Amino acid sequence: MKERQREIRLPYAGIVVLVGPSNSGKSTMLDRLVAESVIRRTEAVSSDQFRMLVGDDEYVDWKHRPRSEADVIYAEYQQVSAKAFEVMEAMLATRCRLNKLTWVDATHLYPEDRERLIQVARKAHVPVIAVVLDIPEKELLERDAQREYPRGRQRVKQQVQQFKRTLRSIREDGFDASYVLKRPDEITFVRTSNPLVDMGTGIDIIGDIHGCYDEMMEIIVRLGYVDEDGSGLYRHPGGRKLVSVGDVTSRGPESLNCLLFWQRHCAAELAYMIDSNHCWKIARYLDGRDVTLSHGDERVEMELLQFEREQGQETAKRVRAELRAFLLDAPSHLVFSRNGVRQVVVAHAGIRDHFIGKQSKRIQDYCRYGDVEGTDEQGRPMRKDWYVDHNSGECIVWGHDPRPYPTIVNDTVNIDQGVVFGGMLTAWRMPEREAVSVPAKQDYARDPDSPLKRWEQRRFAPPNIRKFKEGFTVQTASKLDVFVHGEVAKTAIDTFSHYTVPLEELIYIPPTMSPPPSVCSVEGYLEHPQDAFHYYRSQGVTRMVAEKKHMGSRAILLLFRDEQAAVQRVGRPMLGNIVTRTGRSFFDPSTEQDVLSRLHADLTVDGYFERHQTEFVLLDAEIVPWNLKARELIASQYAHVAEASMMDRSTVLDKLREAQAAGRNVEEWLQETVGKLTNSQTFRDVFQKYCWDVDDIGDIRIAPFHTLAHSTGAFWEQTHEWHMEQNREFARMSTLMMETEYRVIASEADETDVIRWWNEITAEGHEGIVIKPETFRAWNNNKMIQPAIKVRGRAYLHIIYGMDYLAPENLSRLRKRKTSKKERHALMESVLGMEGIERFIRREPVERIHECVLAALSLESERVDPRL
Repeated sequence: MKERQREIRLPYAGIVVLVGPSNSGKSTMLDRLVAESVIRRTEAVSSDQFRMLVGDDEYVDWKHRPRSEADVIYAEYQQVSAKAFEVMEAMLATRCRLNKLTWVDATHLYPEDRERLIQVARKAHVPVIAVVLDIPEKELLERDAQREYPRGRQRVKQQVQQFKRTLRSIREDGFDASYVLKRPDEITFVRTSNPLVDMGTGIDIIGDIHGCYDEMMEIIVRLGYVDEDGSGLYRHPGGRKLVSVGDVTSRGPESLNCLLFWQRHCAAELAYMIDSNHCWKIARYLDGRDVTLSHGDERVEMELLQFEREQGQETAKRVRAELRAFLLDAPSHLVFSRNGVRQVVVAHAGIRDHFIGKQSKRIQDYCRYGDVEGTDEQGRPMRKDWYVDHNSGECIVWGHDPRPYPTIVNDTVNIDQGVVFGGMLTAWRMPEREAVSVPAKQDYARDPDSPLKRWEQRRFAPPNIRKFKEGFTVQTASKLDVFVHGEVAKTAIDTFSHYTVPLEELIYIPPTMSPPPSVCSVEGYLEHPQDAFHYYRSQGVTRMVAEKKHMGSRAILLLFRDEQAAVQRVGRPMLGNIVTRTGRSFFDPSTEQDVLSRLHADLTVDGYFERHQTEFVLLDAEIVPWNLKARELIASQYAHVAEASMMDRSTVLDKLREAQAAGRNVEEWLQETVGKLTNSQTFRDVFQKYCWDVDDIGDIRIAPFHTLAHSTGAFWEQTHEWHMEQNREFARMSTLMMETEYRVIASEADETDVIRWWNEITAEGHEGIVIKPETFRAWNNNKMIQPAIKVRGRAYLHIIYGMDYLAPENLSRLRKRKTSKKERHALMESVLGMEGIERFIRREPVERIHECVLAALSLESERVDPRL
């Protein structure tokens, strides 16, 4: 218990329990603090206030009543009081959970009343302090006499006697602090500031280092930090600061150097470090506790003993004391803000949303060890996926659980890439949300059962469908997060269950493409290249590529170097697969094997896999002819329609000519019918141009327009000219492949040439062109722009919008079509596809790749005008 103080520091959040008999000035003190703007009116609650809310009456008087009436009134008062406290405590619990400060104005003279509030605070992991008003009995009685509703002399005296007992016992109650005030008006209360740390110009959060000093210094230098004055302190020219996610020590070769680096930089306010399981054990060891040093912690003890031998006992004693204080004072987590709003939370093993910004022993343990439910057969902790429930908006950066790559799930980022096990050391840059990694120089731990090896063994485990059924979010490296509603997710899961290739073999769903995103600027057209040029120019794109659009069927080709490479990537021996954009096998098994064998032989003879040092090649392509996959659609929807319309319109035309010969005035009707018959002929000619007989695989042609990836990496940053050159190379290597004609657009003259070219090929019946920005993934500031815009020809659009779509009344209506949803889907499916491929390259688990594919299929299940 603390004696009178001139100043009392209030916690930022928690409960302040006022203790004192009636008339001790609790409400008066709160009114003063509100008037002085020390607290808000909403931060003070009282039992009287809740009695009125529950029971309506401010004061209930049962005195001077017959005993029969007084007993009833008193019983009712007691019932109202009990319910009032119940409601007040529920509200208190809610405010505590939201990390708010609340003063509670009641007498709190009985231990059980104070204990309930202490438990509310403990459950919410916030501090609870007692402010005790010790006012002489004489003064209490004088004040009571002046009240509108006096409590009465006897009641006040009873409260004073109970208060004296409270004074003797309150120090044993379990408050975080207790203050006894004899003259409350002489005390100043000071609010503790919000415990947020301003992110400033940026922070660089480094994952678990585990004594890998060389790798730590390599990544710090790569991040731009320099030691300008030779003091050993590294500063960033832009004012950024380093943050350690913990576990800088143990297992690796230079734990002591790592500890000293962070201790010095934190002391100089150049860095921050949070608590962690290994550092906590070292802290207790330095504090003289009885701990068993294992799992690499024993190396720290050896280094400290070596340091003592080299530097002497006095120096070693001082260093031990400094490190002990540093490690024991490390916070369980740190919250970084921008403009006063929480942006980043750094916690070693994770944190629950309602723990953020709070401190308690339970939170400290949770942040050190994570959400653990027992141990497995080998005695290893079984960790729960705490991050699935994160929805409070901050980016949570954590480590502790080694993974081969930075893993982004539900706005949480794991940056422990197992550097001590031969993996990588990763830094996560904020606010950029970028990962920077350096490889380990060796496997220091030499653990045959390391977490990275166990992670590899779990790659092909089936996904937990429960995570996806109610809706889910995919976070991508393209800074565009994709949320999938549960309803469409269930539809896509059903598709997976019944129709697609095995999910470990399905790694990419190609994105849809939108037509130009505005009303066509050229009269008489529904789509025109000029509008695609205008869109990209408005987005800052100065160089584009226009590619001829083949009228065939979209296909994804995955071709492995050999069957062993397939085992490593998809879990079974195979040459590869060819799938549709809905994840189904493109060919029957026999034809697929023939095509794959032919392609594999052609690429192998040319030395493709050796030349590029890759285990596989992934291609996005168009396979022609159209009727190869669309025979049933053509027969039922196009051929019959064309035949019937031509017969019908020819018959009408013949009758009109007979009527004209008979002297009837049908000239306008006749001309209209001639035009409609011409539309029918165009409709027939257009779809027939895309069809031919296929007797064997030699009649098939594959036009790959994107070389998506090799095992060494993806090709998002390559220009589309580069992709077209790869297309030419494939056509040279295999007769099954065909080139795609294209044009580069860098000037107005190029635009004019492309429009002329488009007019020529579409007049011949070709579908149209696709216009793309120079690179696969293009940005306008921080906003990703459309990766491709298709511009279809006037003739081709007859089979999309109907044979009479160019009639003025029809065209006027169609030009008002809305493309925004199609554009949004094109962007989202594009980033999902890129993310899924990146995860496949990194050999992430099937579940991680599956969620990208599932999300893309789910978007395809949403309602969008199929004609767009």
